Amino acid sequence: QVQLVDTGGGLVQAGDSLRLSCVARGRTFSSYPMAWFRQAPGKERDFVAAVSWSDGSTDYVDSVKGRFTISRDNAENMVYLQMNSLKPEDTAVYYCAAGHPLSPLGREQYDYDYWGQGTQVTVSS
Repeated sequence: QVQLVDTGGGLVQAGDSLRLSCVARGRTFSSYPMAWFRQAPGKERDFVAAVSWSDGSTDYVDSVKGRFTISRDNAENMVYLQMNSLKPEDTAVYYCAAGHPLSPLGREQYDYDYWGQGTQVTVSS
């Protein structure tokens, strides 16, 4: 059974940092693009960042560029999201996602097949 487990959320103040982690179980995800999405209360689930399976290239939504860094450790089946200079508008439930094998990066939910359960990030002003 394939399972993504995302952890690392919490309550922080504006300007603080957090690192989210996602472990993939039940399958080796080295050939899958991986991503993070987030969903704020009353809003749609939105793309945040993605990392390719092939060359480690990345993609970010404009609002987090320069503040967030996505990375992966294929040997450990892990994906990370380092979040610096957090802002109140970053408050959301963050979800790890795994895409279609051998596929390019995508920004849409339908580009991803597997999802974590979500971890809450709350940034106070």
